Amino acid sequence: MRPMTVTERLAVNRFDTDDAESHIVVDQELCRSTGTGPILIAVCPAGVYSRRDDEIQVEYAACLECGTCLAVAARGVLTWHYPRGGCGIAFREG
Repeated sequence: MRPMTVTERLAVNRFDTDDAESHIVVDQELCRSTGTGPILIAVCPAGVYSRRDDEIQVEYAACLECGTCLAVAARGVLTWHYPRGGCGIAFREG
């Protein structure tokens, strides 16, 4: 039996999305002025961040809640909290 790849492991996780509220909010102006956007895009293991029309977009439903973005973002760029109870990722493997 061969070991599973990261992509295969992520595929077995369950994401219970909070459709009413994102748990990640980006201050777009501060993000632009600090140059944090490209860093967020590069380091997020789930690929949650992307750029569209000079703004950083967040696909929070796929967030692994690992906190990598908080570790690299300039202070104040992100408002981040854990999803409301019952929402977020449920790890099933690894």
